[in-house]
Amino acid sequence: MGDGILVINAGSSSIKFCLYTVQQDDLQTLARGQVEGIGVHPHFTAHDGAGELLVEQRWDDPATPRETLLGILLDWLDEQLGRGKLIAAGHRVVLGGERYRAPVRVDDGVMAYLTGLIPLVPLHQPGNLAPIRELAALKPDLPQVACFDTAFHASNPRLARLYGIPRELTDAGVLRYGFHGSSYEYIASRLPALDERAARGRTVVAHLGSGASMCALVDGQSIASSMGFSALEGLVMGTRPGNLDPGVLLYLMQSRGMDAARLEKLLYKESGLLGVSGISSDLRDLKASDHPHAREAVELFVYRIVRELGSLAAATRGLDALVFTAGIGEHSAPVRQAVCEQAAWLGIQLDGAANARHDTRISTPDSPVSVWVVPTDEELMIARHTRAVAAGGG
Repeated sequence: MGDGILVINAGSSSIKFCLYTVQQDDLQTLARGQVEGIGVHPHFTAHDGAGELLVEQRWDDPATPRETLLGILLDWLDEQLGRGKLIAAGHRVVLGGERYRAPVRVDDGVMAYLTGLIPLVPLHQPGNLAPIRELAALKPDLPQVACFDTAFHASNPRLARLYGIPRELTDAGVLRYGFHGSSYEYIASRLPALDERAARGRTVVAHLGSGASMCALVDGQSIASSMGFSALEGLVMGTRPGNLDPGVLLYLMQSRGMDAARLEKLLYKESGLLGVSGISSDLRDLKASDHPHAREAVELFVYRIVRELGSLAAATRGLDALVFTAGIGEHSAPVRQAVCEQAAWLGIQLDGAANARHDTRISTPDSPVSVWVVPTDEELMIARHTRAVAAGGG
């Protein structure tokens, strides 16, 4: 067995991971899984690259520390590597701020800066940084690399990043950062093998899942994104509202007495598809329901995608290709069909049969705008960066 690279995507109550083995110039998935329910009822599962269950373990004690759980995970990973060893760990970190616009090897200075960004993204950054500290305590000699959701969007022009707010707030970091960067970077890396026109031209990528966003690419670089300062902006999502008039928040504070904690719960946990439907945050449940609120939630989801597509096509001054990715984008033919039909004015001609089969290309051969379905792989993108940064010592 070869040496391994570990990728960690951690939140406040979960540690998702993927273990890759280094095979000459390639990276092969050895295992992927998660430790979830941290602080409640921890539950550890892992599968091999083919999806077969490798391990499942539960803990009844909700007080089991994260560091203990991470240590158990590391011991298990070492067993999987056999004679190989773990050579680096890469972490998804939501915000790199203005300083870090590319993956970086973590040291005390990096951690101090990233910790200072917590007030900007209080729900995500602490969970991202916690396993970096814990892993440093358990394996102090292991190189660790931070890969930022925001890094791929650093190529956005300044005007695309500004809000119409006082300059002192802009200077303090209140900017449009954009997220899902590792996903968009992976898709951009795949496009040259699929369609050179899409790779070099004007392409919009729709990352549609429980969290959803869209990104405009020109020559493979991000120039605009639907998400901004936080992961709340843009499209309607599973439990997040997307674009929302700030006046709504003032109303809720002044007339409904909601404080910051109550608004946070509303915006991150109770809105989006769940809030509109009153049934579920899962699009599959809503598609299967005959309740009018479920139908309206799905229609709103599509409507906002189409609106955003028009906006991003304006930013790119035309459109050569549209790419669907992530859970809904890859697997929901009805959503793709509805989006393409409502955006036919842009030059999209859908091949219905290809779409129903989930083919890679789902537009007609003569469609002025090509349309693609490309599975994303954020973990592999992070693993590639981790390998390169760790090997370079940077």
